[in-house]
This record gives sequence, C-alpha cells and structure tokens, in this order.
Amino acid sequence: MTTRSAEHRSRHPSAARTAAERARPHTAGATAQQLLLRAAGELFYQEGVRAVGVDAVVERAGVNKMSLYRQFSSKDELIVAYLEQANDCFFSYFDKSIDQHPGDPVRQITQYFEDLQHRASREGYRGCPFVNVAAEFPDPSHPARQIVARNKAQLIERLTALTTAAGADDPVALADALALLLEGVYAASQTYGPGCGPVRSAARVAAQLVAAACPQHAGG
Repeated sequence: MTTRSAEHRSRHPSAARTAAERARPHTAGATAQQLLLRAAGELFYQEGVRAVGVDAVVERAGVNKMSLYRQFSSKDELIVAYLEQANDCFFSYFDKSIDQHPGDPVRQITQYFEDLQHRASREGYRGCPFVNVAAEFPDPSHPARQIVARNKAQLIERLTALTTAAGADDPVALADALALLLEGVYAASQTYGPGCGPVRSAARVAAQLVAAACPQHAGG
C-alpha cells in the first residue's frame, strides 16, 4: 500500500502539491499578505507576471492557497497590489536621490540618474516593473495598466517640478526628455545588459540636457 501510494503521488505531482499545501499551517492575515506580496514581487519582476501562476507564488510564500484567496480575490488583485508596492518603492528611490541635495534641483536631477545607473548595472536588474507590465498587458483599461499610467504621470509631475525649480526655459520639454532618457536606461539594461555603455552614459546625458535647457545655471 505504501509503495502504491508513493507511485500514485509520483504520477500525479499536482495532487502531491495540493496535499503539501493543505499540510501547511494557517498563516495570520497580515503575515500571509506580507509573505505573498514579497513572493509575488520577486517572481513577477524576475519571470514576468503572465508567466507566474498563483501556485508558484503560494509555494514561494510558504502559505496555502486558501491564505492567498483570503487576501486577494484573484490574480489580477494580486498584480495590482504588487504594482502598488512597486510604485511606493519607485518613489522611495526617487526621494532618496533628491534628498541628498536639498535646494539644488540641478544636482538632484543628475543624482537621480547616477543612482539609476548604479541600480541598472546590478546583476538581476530587470528594468522598470511598470514597463514590463505594460508590455504584458496591451489593454489600457486593465487595472494593472491604470497603475502603470498613474506611475508615469506622477513621474512626469515630479520631474516637471524639478525642471521648473532648476529654471529651465521649457520645464515640460526638459521633463519629457529626461523621462525618455529614463525609459532608454530601462530598455538598454535588458537589451545591451546591466552596466552596459548606454546605461553608464545616462548621468552624463542628463547633465547635458539640463545644461542646454537651463542657460542661467550653465552660465553660472
């Protein structure tokens, strides 16, 4: 009986996984949510949102599937929570850069690109999670795409505030150019590879854009 049972499990790995999930103890709501979001963040970012199923997230998180559905009613809801967390992380990086040079918007801009260069040169860097999700979900009405649009709109708003404070002749045009440079860093890190020449040129190009758009600063 024991041998037949083992053979049955080997022929039906999904059944074995289900049994393992049921054997996992119940995880408290707040803890389960934290574990699931951490697991989803790692897997979605590294492997792609569509490529990763909820079973893989549950396995990585070490909780049972019921814990997942107590916290998130669907995979789409989990994706939205992942992107909300990624948005907070994105602007945490942004603020960390500009906070290094209070009152100096020109230096804040170049510092942000210097820090981005460093992040985009690390092994395992997979670009911008919002760009990645936009490529996976072509429907602009999908909840995930709405968060992508909000993130990019907020980024343009923050960049425009910096370029205005820097005294740019056309703050909106400079913010648009810097946003385009950012997208180029994200793409180059994946096509040319982390730490490639195009990525390493980002801070220098940003400084050139700022100098051309802010003649008062350049002249000083």
